[in-house]
Amino acid sequence: MSSILIRNIRAVDTALDTVTDVLIRDGVIAKLGNGITESAEQVIDGTGLVLMPSLFDMHVHFRDPGQTHKEDILTGCAAALAGGVTGVLAMPNTKPPCDSPETIRYIIDKAEGTGVEVYPVGCITNGMSGNGLCDYEALKSAGCICISDDGRPVENAEMMRKALEMSKDNGLLVASHCEDLSIINGGIINKGETSAKLGVKGMDRASEDYITAREMILAASVGAHIHICHVSTEGSAAMIRFAKSRGVNVTCETAPHYFMLTDKLLEKRDADYRMNPPLRTPEDVRAIIDAVKDGTIDCIITDHAPHAAEEKADFEKAPNGVVGLETSLAATLTALYHTGEIDLHKVVELMCVNPRRILGLSVPEIKEGSTADLVIADIGRKWTVEPEKLHSKSHNTVFKGMELTGKPLVTISKGVIRYDGRND
Repeated sequence: MSSILIRNIRAVDTALDTVTDVLIRDGVIAKLGNGITESAEQVIDGTGLVLMPSLFDMHVHFRDPGQTHKEDILTGCAAALAGGVTGVLAMPNTKPPCDSPETIRYIIDKAEGTGVEVYPVGCITNGMSGNGLCDYEALKSAGCICISDDGRPVENAEMMRKALEMSKDNGLLVASHCEDLSIINGGIINKGETSAKLGVKGMDRASEDYITAREMILAASVGAHIHICHVSTEGSAAMIRFAKSRGVNVTCETAPHYFMLTDKLLEKRDADYRMNPPLRTPEDVRAIIDAVKDGTIDCIITDHAPHAAEEKADFEKAPNGVVGLETSLAATLTALYHTGEIDLHKVVELMCVNPRRILGLSVPEIKEGSTADLVIADIGRKWTVEPEKLHSKSHNTVFKGMELTGKPLVTISKGVIRYDGRND
């Protein structure tokens, strides 16, 4: 296996922040310290750059099987590596939905050799239909570590309660898409001043808040762990904070667009700014930032949801979703680190450590003997997001044309350079 020597780099994880040399050999960090003299097949000058454990995104949609014109596992993994990500949790709303051991194994097998660990999420209900629970034991045996009907809520509360109860026996995380479809009733953007101005039906925040509260109540009733997906409202953040203070076993996530952008962008009538849950208000943005800072929100994800350009062409009829794997670190650095809201230790905690801990996976560290899953970033580099240069098949990014500060340059997976964008 190849060896890599990284010289004079600022190494940062949750317990470390120092300028050092790093020698990688046989897939692990072999030596850490100043003035390493051993030779290596590849030498990287890390002066002025930052080395962190690689990112893990616990909420992506790779559209494979069934919608590979939008994305497939190989292009999704390429996008992940370009964003410094070496592990993902792939949501089950594929075609067919990921409700069988065969589909679980198909995804795992296709991702093998990419440098990205792809963990398929199994469905909570058969075919995401809400009619009957899946065979969780069979899904877990095939390699599943999490269940969700993400893309849809589990509408029946008793069915969700049973799923949570069964998850304890099978050791599976339950991740909830918190939405009440009867409240949404065809809404396409946040309900408020912008939806009224555009004359389109809005998505009332009560939809997210109501199901968030329901899931935590159900989880507490059976003593199960519930993970709340893509938190976007002030109300949901406040309820999760309260539930944690009362000992409820709840974790949650948010995405960069929820702590950066507001629904004012929808005035452009551009469906690339439509996702579910939708962009909200400045008050929600501030509340999400505060929840990230105080630990209410455990991790930052992307909800990477590719759609083809023609599908996004009609503002009112377009499907919801945006891509985000290649911009997540940059957006987080821009909005939270460079503004002084959080430090780099917190970035590592939110994007590298907590997702893996929540899922019960091993966490890479920058120390001798640790698996070399790493990302080298220029945290001060300014760059403009050009959608056509993304590695994803789809280019529906909310950050198009925006200048971000901070960029992943090199992604190392198990000691092998899988992405090198230093010359881009």
